[in-house]
Amino acid sequence: QVQLVESGGGLVQAGGSLRLSCAASGRTFSSYAMGWFRQVPGKEREFVSYINSIGTDTQYADSVKGRFTISRDNAKNTLYLQMNSLKPEDTAVYHCAASRAYPLPTKMDYWGEGALVTVSS
Repeated sequence: QVQLVESGGGLVQAGGSLRLSCAASGRTFSSYAMGWFRQVPGKEREFVSYINSIGTDTQYADSVKGRFTISRDNAKNTLYLQMNSLKPEDTAVYHCAASRAYPLPTKMDYWGEGALVTVSS
């Protein structure tokens, strides 16, 4: 069992930056590939980024490539998402998720509750 808790969301102006964190419980964090997804109310959840268990390979959605950076610190059981050059269309609830599969599987094993990111124009 893995429990995930996101933090770092908030309100930022367009062009600004935020860093999300996802703290994982348990001693098996380094066994899981980790990802970020986002969802706007009334819309389907959207893939953002994914990283393998040791942090050496990453995947990004085209919409965030070059602006967002995913990383992880296995010693701290923490996943990060550095978001730069934010746009109003990045506004969403951001969820972290875990899976033993890499690259991105069709289904993730564990999900966090999410952190709200609001980008004002």
